Amino acid sequence: MDKNTDTATGTGTGTDTRHSDHKAPLADRIALVAGATRGAGRALAVELGRAGATVYVTGRTTREHVSEVGRTTETIEETAELVTAAGGTGIAVPTDHLDEDRVRALVDRIDRDHGRLDILVNDLWGGEHLTAGSVFGKKSWETPLADGLRILELGVRSHVITAALALPLLIRSNAPLHVEVTDGTARSNRRYRENLYYDLAKNAPIRIAFGLGEELAEYGGMAVAVTPGFLRSEQMLTNFGVTEENWRDAVAREPHFAIAESPYYLARALAALAADPDRAARWNGKSASSADLAKAYGVRDVDGSRPDAWAYFEDVVWGGKDGSPDDYR
Repeated sequence: MDKNTDTATGTGTGTDTRHSDHKAPLADRIALVAGATRGAGRALAVELGRAGATVYVTGRTTREHVSEVGRTTETIEETAELVTAAGGTGIAVPTDHLDEDRVRALVDRIDRDHGRLDILVNDLWGGEHLTAGSVFGKKSWETPLADGLRILELGVRSHVITAALALPLLIRSNAPLHVEVTDGTARSNRRYRENLYYDLAKNAPIRIAFGLGEELAEYGGMAVAVTPGFLRSEQMLTNFGVTEENWRDAVAREPHFAIAESPYYLARALAALAADPDRAARWNGKSASSADLAKAYGVRDVDGSRPDAWAYFEDVVWGGKDGSPDDYR
């Protein structure tokens, strides 16, 4: 149990007793969601907390500091508070996961607090500001080299650093779970992802999960790569000038947005996977979409639908099959 926090941001020395509820499926689990400032990472942290977990949430944007993403509207402190409000224990730890010393300090803190880590979610990215101007619509040689390499740092190197330093703590768990969050499944990413740097950044986590699945198996653990579909993240909603409440107004501008899903769709499904005692046999080393997991665990999005964006794009947008987003919800 958490021994060193009595507030959402992890300050104080009180003992939290809420996790004594045996009905919470992840009540005794210690989780780290790396990259939990916003989007899928935030929702994943909240849903793990809703299932009772103690969740360390990390990122670069705090109430005092803004990362290169440039958004002040979401912070890791707010994420931690949402985790606690959902019924878990949220602990915000500002961390740049490209800084090895900061990641070591984070792991050391979890070790001091709990002596183990049960769930590691690598949701590190923060490269959207680079993709629009330097990646999409450009050949790899037209992409500024500095921007391309930064994409690989944000989407690959940060994942490797975090895994390398946190896995020794994760394998102390009696059922280690490592999750790589990316964009696309192994199946959907057979298609070229428009630009070499982006393609590498979004395929690497799939291979990381495959490789770590092999390595974690002997410790009774597993690794899986997961992806949302067309995500209604805070940034995407801002881009379309809508909110979660009126997001369908953006469909007139972008018809494919009709298949969009909330960040909580993937998060609910992953929380169900984390509570599944047979998860390794079902998912180890594999990649899965939010829809794949939702179907397996009977999960629905916040509006009650079960969208399958990757199937819609595979069949209709790329495959030329007759159909509409409504057919895939």
